[in-house]
Amino acid sequence: MLVLFITFLSLLSLAAPVLAQPLYVIPDGIETRWASPENPSGARAQGGQENAGRKGRPAVPIKAGEQLILAEVRGSSGTVRRIWATIDDRSPQMLRGLRIDMYWDGAAKPAVSAPFGDFFGTGLGQMTAFQSAAFSNPEGRSFNCYLPMPFRTGMKIVVTNESDRDLRSLYYDVNYTLGDRHDPEALYLHAHYRRENPTRLQQDYEILPKVAGKGRFLGVNIGVIANRKLYHTSWWGEGEVKVFLDGDTALPTLAGTGTEDYVGTGWGQGRYAHLYQGCHFADPETMRYCFYRYHLLDPVYFRTDIRVTIQQIGYMGPAQTGFLYKTGQPVYRTGPGLIPKEVLEEGLFERQDDWSSCAYFYLDRPENGLSALDPVELRVAGLTE
Repeated sequence: MLVLFITFLSLLSLAAPVLAQPLYVIPDGIETRWASPENPSGARAQGGQENAGRKGRPAVPIKAGEQLILAEVRGSSGTVRRIWATIDDRSPQMLRGLRIDMYWDGAAKPAVSAPFGDFFGTGLGQMTAFQSAAFSNPEGRSFNCYLPMPFRTGMKIVVTNESDRDLRSLYYDVNYTLGDRHDPEALYLHAHYRRENPTRLQQDYEILPKVAGKGRFLGVNIGVIANRKLYHTSWWGEGEVKVFLDGDTALPTLAGTGTEDYVGTGWGQGRYAHLYQGCHFADPETMRYCFYRYHLLDPVYFRTDIRVTIQQIGYMGPAQTGFLYKTGQPVYRTGPGLIPKEVLEEGLFERQDDWSSCAYFYLDRPENGLSALDPVELRVAGLTE
């Protein structure tokens, strides 16, 4: 019971002032709305009209190339408090081909722009059951987001089918309130997806490119497809997370100790799912891994700017040295400069793999200045063997 109570308090602190009201008090002037296929506008007394109110429109199709507004509010403050969805095509091509964008306060560019699956914590187009404090997929068939999303004058949440196939059924609920009185310091939710295939030698992968403004880094979910052709089954996760804060240039203020260390485990990575960190997909045979870390109890604040990276470093054990000799490809030691390892012995080395990620952060403005989402062809390439 103590653990549950502490967890509840931590979530209150994350969402404050959104959830600071006691559960047994109704705040003045705040109304509840659900946007769903049965009431797309979320309007008062307009739900469940199809088929004489007998479940006539629980889902909607989205043809290839079409766009659907899941929820929209104009001229009111409010808070998106939960999003649930499920789709009948849960293939990698659809999970990466569907695109979700979120706009706050009439902004021209989205604060959230990501493939559908990646935004909801499901990387590499792989459906898998997991539970975290920010996202969940209880039985591997649905998508849930619990991050509070304040807005002051309006919001719009849009899904676009950028795949080459029609989606027959999208079921969804966007649960939000209207009339919330947000503190002037309340921040906007942002999410940024990116992929590098392959990463570049000694060029750290950017989880979050540099963002200007005041805010809080919430964390990230990451997908890795390790390069078996070059590195066999050698361990890929020795890279350290670096967080550059408020003017940091060459060296970061925050530095981790290794990839699996960052997500709360050690000495490799198997499958597990906890509230704040997990590796919810792990396939040693195909060398594919999806993992996450959410900074809810250990906040990462920034006042002027932030940049988050992770190194591309592996560890070569005795079982892999013979294979690496046979490839004929140079293996570079860690350290300054690209210097080949003269003797392929056990130890750290530089790698190039396929990395993708969706980073989450709050920012003091509704636009973030980051690059647009990659074309769908780059998002889906290589997801199936």
